Amino acid sequence: MVLSERDRSKLDSGADGAFYDSPRFVTHADDAFLARLTALYAEVLAPGDRVFDAMSSWVSHLPDYPFERVVGHGLNGAELAENDRLDEWFLQDCNRDQSLPLADEGVDAVLCALSVQYLQYPEAVFAEFARVLAPDGVLVVSFTNRMFPTKAVRAWRAASMDERADLVERYCRAAGLTVTDVVRERPGRDPFYAVLARPSA
Repeated sequence: MVLSERDRSKLDSGADGAFYDSPRFVTHADDAFLARLTALYAEVLAPGDRVFDAMSSWVSHLPDYPFERVVGHGLNGAELAENDRLDEWFLQDCNRDQSLPLADEGVDAVLCALSVQYLQYPEAVFAEFARVLAPDGVLVVSFTNRMFPTKAVRAWRAASMDERADLVERYCRAAGLTVTDVVRERPGRDPFYAVLARPSA
């Protein structure tokens, strides 16, 4: 178990669905971060890939080429409905139900941008990421130093940026994924961190 019960705790223990009930049509990092994220996606994705955008919003930051299918997931239907890169989407609170309604090995990429800090059961969620990834697929988890502090888990709030990267690496390893790269940059005001992992051979 990566997180203890204390590590999983949040300052606001109320239902996440209620917190995210009102749409927020904002981005959660500066333009330089988002441009770097799109560039990173362009490095690891290919036209025609099947993409799962986990904990998504009204923008997916994908490169401007066609994918076979992009499935989004989140907690606010209005935000997801506004995202024109999504072919389909579903609502699910992963802190209550970690089982994803996706087929085994059904996607080539799982993307989780600016949201990993809110997962109370990351081991189970990352195990689902591993299950749905094709054998040659990739998981990209990106984050910066911004967050809704009342909804981030204690382990994340108490950690430095490098310690947060280490935490995400531990989530990956607990799910049987192999970390292939950790990006640490500062393209603008917001630090850019990303952990890339793939199914173990």
